[in-house]
Amino acid sequence: MPNLLPPTGPQRTLSLAQLSNSVGDGAYYVTSALYFTHVVGLAPARIGIGLTVAWAVGSVAGVPLGRIADRRGPRGTAVLLAVATGVAVASFLVVRDFALFLAAACLYATAQSGLAAARQALLAGLVAKEERTGALAHLQSTLNAGLAVGAALGGLALSAGTTAAYLAVFAVDAASFLLCALVLLRLPAVAAVPGDRRAKLAVLRDRPYAVVALLNTVLLLRMPLLSLGLPLWITERTEAPEWLVSALFVLNTGAVMLFQVRTARSVNGISTAARALRRSGALMVLTCAAFAVSAADSPWVAVTALAVGSVLLVAAEMLHSAGSWQLSFDLAPAGRIGEYQGFFGTGVTVARTLGPLLLTGLLVGWGTAGWLLLGAMVLAASYALGPAARWAAGTRQGSAPATCVAAGV
Repeated sequence: MPNLLPPTGPQRTLSLAQLSNSVGDGAYYVTSALYFTHVVGLAPARIGIGLTVAWAVGSVAGVPLGRIADRRGPRGTAVLLAVATGVAVASFLVVRDFALFLAAACLYATAQSGLAAARQALLAGLVAKEERTGALAHLQSTLNAGLAVGAALGGLALSAGTTAAYLAVFAVDAASFLLCALVLLRLPAVAAVPGDRRAKLAVLRDRPYAVVALLNTVLLLRMPLLSLGLPLWITERTEAPEWLVSALFVLNTGAVMLFQVRTARSVNGISTAARALRRSGALMVLTCAAFAVSAADSPWVAVTALAVGSVLLVAAEMLHSAGSWQLSFDLAPAGRIGEYQGFFGTGVTVARTLGPLLLTGLLVGWGTAGWLLLGAMVLAASYALGPAARWAAGTRQGSAPATCVAAGV
């Protein structure tokens, strides 16, 4: 059993900040759709449009907000963005029409994207380079633990089904981000890095890093797979019981919480990151094949195939997470961690925004062929990431560690 607690000091404080807001987020995720339809009174289609626009805005804002974290100091920036996220969630309590919903959603997505970039810059300033991937693994485990607790609280609100219960969930989520801001204030300040005015948003002109981020976005298609693609597949194409959706979600969350730290220990540089990503791609091919088999007429075959596929999926997820964390930090020039993390993080937004549409067409529309095509796409991207990372490392001209080039990915 791996040690689930990070080392004392900044890593543990960062994990506590992560835990504080992830509990609120877990409750928000399981209740938000019903809150916006039943309490706010919005049609599902308008909710989808609003959230798509909001996350598109948030993805664009992530890079300049990450640059602000670099130039003004990541701790203060993270604290302000945590407060802004709490304010955005609190504003949902009084929203009752689409225009205000869209404004609040844009603020929420922008603050969340910026907060993620600022936190990464803060971690880079407080944690030694060789310990960052392990620290991020602890944060991921903490995130999953918080989401699980929050989802249970959200389930109580869903069971009650009252407006007061939904409002309480959003109030808790807003308060959790304010608590997160207070916890972040306990961390040491990280010095701001003076910027070159002639090199504003240099990440947008860094083609090798952009290619790495793009390939990683393909691997991130696994994110809507568990929340949307697989539930639709189970209900539309298999004989498995619908309750299996919940069971597989619990399996995924628990496995990441318990084993992400152990998985990340094997990743300590660009060469090992590329190896982890290749293994992740290979596991995703097996995952897709197992899910395709679940379309068999037998309920027992379907349940067995789905269980096997879910175990393979979570193993692929943990390897991908560890490998992508290492690349995103090692390939970012010193002094531009926030800016580069803001850009790398847009892949999550793209996967969440476009992934549902792509997965719905591939899996529900094409069936077995769709699963095999998805696996082939992920495998190709995972193997291409090694050469892309070597290309990016070779262009750093001393900004990245020399070992990146010498590793020979």
